[in-house]
Amino acid sequence: MNTFTSQSAPNRRVFKIQGTDKQGRPLLQIIAAAFLARSVSADALKKYLEAEIYPRLETKQFSVLYVNTGVERGENFPGISALRSILDAVPAGIKANIAAVYFLHPGLNSRLFLAAFGRLILGSEVYGKIKYLSRLDRAWEHVRRKGIELPEFVVEHDEDLDSISMVDYGLESDHRRVHAGPSMDSSLSMYSMRCIS
Repeated sequence: MNTFTSQSAPNRRVFKIQGTDKQGRPLLQIIAAAFLARSVSADALKKYLEAEIYPRLETKQFSVLYVNTGVERGENFPGISALRSILDAVPAGIKANIAAVYFLHPGLNSRLFLAAFGRLILGSEVYGKIKYLSRLDRAWEHVRRKGIELPEFVVEHDEDLDSISMVDYGLESDHRRVHAGPSMDSSLSMYSMRCIS
């Protein structure tokens, strides 16, 4: 077995072209938890994508289903510079063919990371196509179930989310005055107002 084939074996679990979205476009499925950032180099990943994935996507529009379930920063995240290097190597034609990016099970950290660095890393063209999907039910509104095989841990995680309130999950706030301005009945507000005038 040559080096390229042995290094690309883990990537086959991460990247699959499988199924379609509701508009019939092919679906590039990315199972992020299967990416072994410590053992796969960015160069090996770029070679794998160039040889196995890009040729199948270069002539038509497609959607991406990015499954963030079970991602651990130290284990599955290659780092900002490696990620930027990988994304810079994606041909312009492939980027232009991306119709939508469905981001399944985004945690608060990944949402904050993308809010801070998303446009820089992905470019505004791809960043604007991201749709956050907190549950599988939301994914099935955009993606056809038939033809998609998700790992069991993704389904189990979704079931676990049913028992957690959205406040605990970090997607909704339990603060009643999150969007309200400062209250005028506190002495701090009055002091601040006096200093301004």
